Amino acid sequence: MTTLSNSFPKQSDSIAVIIPGDSPITLSFSQLSAQISSFQKKLADLGISKGAAVSIALPNSLEFIISFLATGWQRGIAAPLNAAYKQSEFEFYIDDLSSSLAIVPKGAYAQDAAAVRAAKKYDAAIAECYWNGQELILDVKEKGKLNGKGNKSVEQAQPDDIALVLHTSGTTGRPKAVPLSHRNLTRTMKNIKETYQLTPDDRTLLVMPLFHVHGLLAGFLAPLASHGSVVVPQKFSASEFWKDFTTHKANWYTAVPTIHQILLKSPTPSPLPDIRFIRSCSSPLSPKTFHELEKAFNAPVLEAYAMTEAAHQMTSNPLPSVGKRQPGSVGIGQGVEIRILDQAGKELPQGSEGEICIKGENVTKGYINNEAANKSSFTQDGFFRTGDQGKKNKDGYVFITGRIKELINKGGEKISPIELDNVIAQHPAISEAVSFAIEDEMYGQDVAISVVLKPDQKLSVDELRGWLAERIAKFKLPKKVFFTDIMPKTATGKIQRKNVAEAMLAQEKPKAKL
Repeated sequence: MTTLSNSFPKQSDSIAVIIPGDSPITLSFSQLSAQISSFQKKLADLGISKGAAVSIALPNSLEFIISFLATGWQRGIAAPLNAAYKQSEFEFYIDDLSSSLAIVPKGAYAQDAAAVRAAKKYDAAIAECYWNGQELILDVKEKGKLNGKGNKSVEQAQPDDIALVLHTSGTTGRPKAVPLSHRNLTRTMKNIKETYQLTPDDRTLLVMPLFHVHGLLAGFLAPLASHGSVVVPQKFSASEFWKDFTTHKANWYTAVPTIHQILLKSPTPSPLPDIRFIRSCSSPLSPKTFHELEKAFNAPVLEAYAMTEAAHQMTSNPLPSVGKRQPGSVGIGQGVEIRILDQAGKELPQGSEGEICIKGENVTKGYINNEAANKSSFTQDGFFRTGDQGKKNKDGYVFITGRIKELINKGGEKISPIELDNVIAQHPAISEAVSFAIEDEMYGQDVAISVVLKPDQKLSVDELRGWLAERIAKFKLPKKVFFTDIMPKTATGKIQRKNVAEAMLAQEKPKAKL
């Protein structure tokens, strides 16, 4: 199992995918394989071949599943994108990879949707994709740069082909392109399968978006690699979750802490379904939520630790039959080597705090066209620097103690504060802007910004939020906006987010009465 095309059985009547709804769609592995092969031929006819980037701007759906896998089978590079992005965001990602094709939902072309406008700007082919009840249709609207380049041969994927590119927000502001090969992906799939002892009898309910590695690898590809099955609603819905879980006989799920907290506040079914385990990843899980989940759902909660650069999973707490679960810890290395290193790349003694670093077959070999990031992110002996500070105890369990980087982690969505600063600073009334993380009960962290207006300018919080809503995705919008006359700086005139955050949040504290 070293490519996506040989990662699950192609001739099996066992159920692979269930799409719930008024008219549920159920595909066996044989049916899924036949649909992928058919769609692969359509991509080849259009002109997709080795190394061609395909931007997939679709929600969780059968359309996403088949187009993603067919792209990999055809040796293309799948580039899943959040369908909620604004035009400028689509433009960045389509341009950055010189995408040959943008796949959009039915009706998006007539509506001149944001992804369509972005694809037109960079001459990518545009095709609507939809299920007609029998097969997946690829309705080509514009051939763009693929015009005259069609009728390619049907390809056979190779282990070192790049199968997936995702962008991860960096501290420099410009998102970094992370190429993941078939070998990277299938190794993570194998690691996850072994960590949770997944079998053909297991069925998961997918609640994470497929444009993130969490949903794509842990919630979808790893279950298929174990010859199990996946229930794929279009999005997470607290009111539909337990209905889908029980109706389709799921027995586990993986999610961010925010979703666990929402489910804890929602009515639970009676009787409670038999849940083999609950996985938590992408954002820190508090021990309080850990214990509440185990008590409410009568299932072991297994917290894991992952990054895009590692094709998702790096560590996890084990199943009860394998070892102990440690609340507050992200567990032990799973198919990878974990070291705690100092800034010089030297391993620190057990129990000492340093940077969590990882090495394994699942880890990317480096960012695309970003030598500076590659130099700073990898040690000389090939360990990837996660940017997280932590330590290991005597049993090898990893504890994350802080962030070395300044990314804002909102319920698993990683947001670059510098990227936000650059957008906010374009407002004609603003002279300075600094964004930073604030604690949030639901998301773990949320976005706050501090703003200095230009002389004689006026701007309300609602006006600024409205202006930003046209330029950035909804999840990046600030929860709090602080207006200040002077931005806190160091003695050398540098802005430190930590200092700005402390100064702004101090304004909110009630003043002591004399």
